[in-house]
Amino acid sequence: MTMICGEERPLILGWDVAGKVAAVGDNVKDFQKGDAVFGMVNFPGVGKGYAEYVVSPSNHLAKVPEGTSMEQAAATTLAALTALQAMQDTVKKGDRVLIHAGSGGVGHFAIQMAKNMGAHVTATSSAKNRDFIMSLGADEHIDYRSQVFQDVVSDIDFVLDGMGGEVLSNSVKVVKDGATIVSLPSPEFPADVTMEAEKRNLSVSFMLVASNGADMNTLKGLLESGIVKPHVSKIFPFIDLGQAHAALETGRTVGKVVVTI
Repeated sequence: MTMICGEERPLILGWDVAGKVAAVGDNVKDFQKGDAVFGMVNFPGVGKGYAEYVVSPSNHLAKVPEGTSMEQAAATTLAALTALQAMQDTVKKGDRVLIHAGSGGVGHFAIQMAKNMGAHVTATSSAKNRDFIMSLGADEHIDYRSQVFQDVVSDIDFVLDGMGGEVLSNSVKVVKDGATIVSLPSPEFPADVTMEAEKRNLSVSFMLVASNGADMNTLKGLLESGIVKPHVSKIFPFIDLGQAHAALETGRTVGKVVVTI
């Protein structure tokens, strides 16, 4: 991903935050000093979430629900917003939904949300994560290492594609005419995908998540009701931030990784 940072150097990374408000601007009415808040801040752009203190527009944040830890709140930010923004205006009761990489950050939230929307959910992951996938509410699991998903599922109404490339091309083969595919990795689609989309009236689009306080408040409600439960696979202290990045780079993270300061 190309980050928009202008001339600012050194660049402070990070967008997902959870913590207590240290101070508020004169025109801020929804929060006050001491409030526990969480959000994905200033995205796309520079969030500086790895700093000890973070400056955020008030409309990028929501209050942390009672009973939700700071670690759980921090995990329910970019990945959860991505899943929500990809599906909230499209997926409806009775839809057949296919979620790729279902055990990952975005995927594990998407499964829970799609089930709450009344969809029949099929998710892909490795065999070792099958039980985790099913515990999230998925109706069907596909082991992408031993099964060819396009030979297993059909008549899909909505696909959430976190892989791109060949996975995206094969996803087109399993959807109904007029179906929707939201792809996250790249805005550039293979030619076969574009041609098939035009021929079959498919909506195939790239989506980039954006900071949004209203959506964060939706996530707050989902946390409060227990509809969405973030899975935090590991918590690293800030001094081990490099190890946290290394864990993510394996591509095998289940749920979310959190860093505490």
